[in-house]
Amino acid sequence: MNPLTPTEILAVLKMARAHSARDWAMILSAYRHGLRASEVCDLRLADIDLKAESVSIRRLKGSLHTVQPLYQHKGQPLLDEGRALRCWLRERPADGVDYLCTSQKGERLWRSQFLRLFQEYAASAGIAPEKCHPHVLKHSLATHLVTGNMNLAWVKQCLGHKAISSTMKYTLVTDAQATQAAQAALMRLY
Repeated sequence: MNPLTPTEILAVLKMARAHSARDWAMILSAYRHGLRASEVCDLRLADIDLKAESVSIRRLKGSLHTVQPLYQHKGQPLLDEGRALRCWLRERPADGVDYLCTSQKGERLWRSQFLRLFQEYAASAGIAPEKCHPHVLKHSLATHLVTGNMNLAWVKQCLGHKAISSTMKYTLVTDAQATQAAQAALMRLY
């Protein structure tokens, strides 16, 4: 799956924010924490701690349970997760449902609903059809962190992977990159 570029991520977030604080918060959280659609929909109000600025994430498919910070981004307001969640929680009806993101009927939001929402925003933002699936957000985060030269063990933790082999699939290295890195390493030695 090809990742979204940073420009494409911002375009999707812009479309979501223009329509709904809930949708902006969901898509941004999915991207910032590498969440699957079901994991976003499974978030509970109790998982969000605005005072400590953290989120407790219960991962699926045998991945880790992690507590991660709510990410701030002073330079790009669309990427400020704390702000997005605060906006949504101010609007969110007090309906007695303990899920963070509820449907318009006040019920739990399902994975299929999140899929449909993401597809609509991505298509409206001009994203290629093959990238109009919410799982592209997890792949995009992983790719962005790896290409940003983040330590692979840290990427593993951010994605909630138990095994580093799950994270390794995001380390796509071209022959030219490997040759350049090898040359640089040898130049430092000799």
